[in-house]
Amino acid sequence: MSTDQNERSASWHSSIREKQEAASETVEVVPVVAEEVHVGRRTVETGRVKVHKTVQTTEEVFDEPLLQETVQIERIPINRIIERPIPTRQEGDTTVVSLTKEVLVVEKRLMFTEELRITRSQSQFRDPQRIEVRSEEVVVERVPVTGS
Repeated sequence: MSTDQNERSASWHSSIREKQEAASETVEVVPVVAEEVHVGRRTVETGRVKVHKTVQTTEEVFDEPLLQETVQIERIPINRIIERPIPTRQEGDTTVVSLTKEVLVVEKRLMFTEELRITRSQSQFRDPQRIEVRSEEVVVERVPVTGS
């Protein structure tokens, strides 16, 4: 029991005894007593914790497929007279660009000088890389409160 409860209890018993002694001399009186309770809260420290964090570094190999694109340019001489420019066109994976120039004759005409054939190709290869990967570990240790 706490000190407050002990004092209340003693006070209550003493009050009843006084009333009983006074009642025995004269009229008998039955005392009616009511108790009051006050409830409260308080924070009590029951312990502490220590947290230790460490970083672990490991080396891992990552072997993911990579995509590489190369371009091959092929020049094909044509040297032919044409009436109008030839538009750029696509032949499968190859883009064909027609190059022209004006040449001086008695009259001006377009000469088809050459074609550029641009071919795209893709290849997939692996290039494993060693990379350091970090991870963290946490250790929680409970430390009791001293002096409570």
